Amino acid sequence: MVASALAAGFVSRDRVRTLFSRAMSDMYRAEVPQYGTLMALVSEVNAKVLAREPGLKAELERADELERLDLERHGAIRLGTAAELFTMRRLFAAMGMEPVGYYDLSVAGVPVHSTAFRPIADAALARNPFRVFTSLLRLELIEDAELRAEAGAILARRRIFTPRVLELIDRHETAGGLTEAEAAEFVREALETFRWHGEATVDAATYKRLHDAHRLIADVVSFKGPHINHLTPRTLDIDAVQKGMPLRGIAAKAVVEGPPTRACPILLRQTSFKALEEPIRFQGAGGEAAGTHSARFGEIEQRGIALTRQGRALYDALLASVREIGGAGSAEADYDGRLAAAFARFPDSHDEIRRQGLGFFRYRPTGKPGAPLSGPLNAAALDRLIAAGLVHADPIVYEDFLPVSAAGIFQSNLGGTEQRAYAGNASRAAFEAALGATVLDEFALYEAAEARSIAELEAAFGLAAREAAE
Repeated sequence: MVASALAAGFVSRDRVRTLFSRAMSDMYRAEVPQYGTLMALVSEVNAKVLAREPGLKAELERADELERLDLERHGAIRLGTAAELFTMRRLFAAMGMEPVGYYDLSVAGVPVHSTAFRPIADAALARNPFRVFTSLLRLELIEDAELRAEAGAILARRRIFTPRVLELIDRHETAGGLTEAEAAEFVREALETFRWHGEATVDAATYKRLHDAHRLIADVVSFKGPHINHLTPRTLDIDAVQKGMPLRGIAAKAVVEGPPTRACPILLRQTSFKALEEPIRFQGAGGEAAGTHSARFGEIEQRGIALTRQGRALYDALLASVREIGGAGSAEADYDGRLAAAFARFPDSHDEIRRQGLGFFRYRPTGKPGAPLSGPLNAAALDRLIAAGLVHADPIVYEDFLPVSAAGIFQSNLGGTEQRAYAGNASRAAFEAALGATVLDEFALYEAAEARSIAELEAAFGLAAREAAE
């Protein structure tokens, strides 16, 4: 399929994704100058970490993660209708990005549910792991029936995709790819969907009613399209970035979301700077009226090892034990201390995480000569090969998101006052119906990646055994 597409003169979807992510970064840097400052800070911190930790640098090189580090971004958008989500899936497919995971943020007081569009193949992730966390507004959670109907009517009238990008999406689907010229045009046209527009599509009174229902509702409903609300670089030391932001004039949120500081990072840690207060112009019978809107912000992430189902269950239990003390959230005093104390129960070495079956690993031969494999490559055999220096066990990086952390970032940038919950409102079936596809299971993807590495290792050692016999 890939070979035939390239033979037809089409560029790879990885190429389209890289063109788009770079164009998005350039656009966001122009729209939000502090993003450029943040990028410079992250680059400096990463360089210092790699200089002082040659072992980490070697590990990243071995796992094909070092080259992708500077490219790595994730963005976030919020959509208003099922039709918008359906077409967005088709647009991201042209970049080799598929919907992974279902996230219900309504339980944390954010009236959306979401998925993450991202590449899933090992080679594609190594080239550019660009991700877009994509949320769909849940109008049914607006309590005011009249306002709910009005918001639905406003959203039904808007068109967030240009006619030309729709043509190019059709072209990609029918022809099986895009040429270099078509890919460049596709990126230019797709970028228009994510661009910031300072003109609201509603009047000031309507905006206020939507804003009073929930700030995020106003952000989704009141504008021409789903402006990218943040782009997130990956750092190797989020605590250093958190300390460095105020020194650069950036107002950082109070705490880092996710697990505590650890020698062996797990899952995902995130922090951000406060949403910008941006001027907007409202529509009205008497002409335009001036106002402000805050939604777009800066975010930074540090990614660690992907956890198995067992590891994730332990993580969730430990996090819940901290957050449920008196209903406390991450904004509570001494949250960091209580979090660190709770997570003392989670092993903090890659070897122990592996032995206890808490994390996913990719296994590779070291190239060191040794006795060939005899018998099945089970856990005991892997332990022996690793101990003998014949096999590396590289942690598989977590490519996905954490709903509690995402909600914490959202809440911080909604002024920290939106704490209402819509308990029990997960609706994966409705989300997938709107999407027009089934979201992929992130655990199954990590399990398959680990299994592939073991199969390749078994084949490599099996070859050594046959060569020895000959």
